[in-house]
Amino acid sequence: MNLPVPSLRPDDGDELAALCKAAGDPLRLNVLRALANDSFGVLELAQIFAIGQSGMSHHLKVLAQADLVATRREGNAIFYRRALPHTELLGGKLHAALLEEVDGLALPNAVQARIGQVHGQRAAASQDFFARVAEKFRAQQDLIAGLAQYRDSVLALLDKLSFSDQATALEIGPGDGGFLPDLARRFHQVIALDNSPAMLELARQLCEREALGNVRLQLADALNGTPVQADCVVLNMVLHHFAAPADALKHMAGLLHPGGSLLVTDLCSHNQNWAREACGDLWLGFEQDDLARWATAAGLVPGESLYVGLRNGFQIQVRHFQRPAGDTHHR
Repeated sequence: MNLPVPSLRPDDGDELAALCKAAGDPLRLNVLRALANDSFGVLELAQIFAIGQSGMSHHLKVLAQADLVATRREGNAIFYRRALPHTELLGGKLHAALLEEVDGLALPNAVQARIGQVHGQRAAASQDFFARVAEKFRAQQDLIAGLAQYRDSVLALLDKLSFSDQATALEIGPGDGGFLPDLARRFHQVIALDNSPAMLELARQLCEREALGNVRLQLADALNGTPVQADCVVLNMVLHHFAAPADALKHMAGLLHPGGSLLVTDLCSHNQNWAREACGDLWLGFEQDDLARWATAAGLVPGESLYVGLRNGFQIQVRHFQRPAGDTHHR
């Protein structure tokens, strides 16, 4: 008796074949590895892997056809990131297993160095912007979302958290210092960290006017060797200026004492490309799920979130993430 032979429908076979084809190239596997916690434009990826733009575009097309990468439009630019596997769909388990194996790969040193160069170019563009606009910082910020539009929401979330009388706070990128008085009233000591001398001078002038004796200003890069830890780390409209936001969140998690809280205020994803030139934004906001996913990957536990809609069409997300109290080995 001849038993029926199981067969895939032609469409199913095509999908699996596309996935296998996309995974059958060392460069494409390295692209997936590079996109593990970051997103890059085609020109950036061409620079990172030292190949021509047309060649990189071809590889990205193959990966996209296999649903291994997703695209996100940032104004006039398109950025590529890894697509999340859907294990309940055809090929989903293979997709998940592929990414797990890819994440065990070590990128060649030259590729890692060129990723660092791309991040450096992004960071330099951001720093140059703040050096140029320090005097009109508040007016620039108010074009989209000034502190007054989200201060009450951040404070509402902050005041729900229980900090001791000796608790410390760290604000990354305090801008002109507008939020420092609020922190100074709630914490025993506040450290304000900025890599822009011009912006830090504005914060110093505000601290002097407000007689904030428990605030210490520090000129430093938050991502490189910051020798401080705090019970609460605050990033108000700062994350979209970081070259690699997922890596930045991971570093911020390491700045928290066990049980500490990270408060992130930023824009929800938008397509207003003029924000790049007007406000120095590297990223046009963030998807809520991306922030939660990056924070979880950094060992943080997502907490309460608030959302503020603005008249100009932008939406602000205020997010709380916590480092587990028993996490004593994060750093």
